[in-house]
Amino acid sequence: MSVQAEIETALADAFAPAHLEVANESHMHSVPANSETHFRVVLVSARFDGKRQVARHQLVYGVLGPQLEGPVHALALHTYTPDEWRERGAGAPESPECRGGSKAEQAGNP
Repeated sequence: MSVQAEIETALADAFAPAHLEVANESHMHSVPANSETHFRVVLVSARFDGKRQVARHQLVYGVLGPQLEGPVHALALHTYTPDEWRERGAGAPESPECRGGSKAEQAGNP
């Protein structure tokens, strides 16, 4: 099973989401082709009712512990309650372009 599929399954099982998007954004970063290291998650769940963003993210981190200890290097989280999602017009911000490179490239050693 791919890392993306593992993330989707774990979040679907834990949050019974009204909406779930998991996008592999590894290609936007300085990683080898076909990597599964950078992900963007949009998660809408009633489990977030009454919780601040930090608490929501902690819940997600708790569910994705195995992936975060292994292959996942970066996780962009956009977590909403169903009401917040409707108020936003069912949209989440896009990820910015990667501004870095590998540490070797930044040091001038391509």
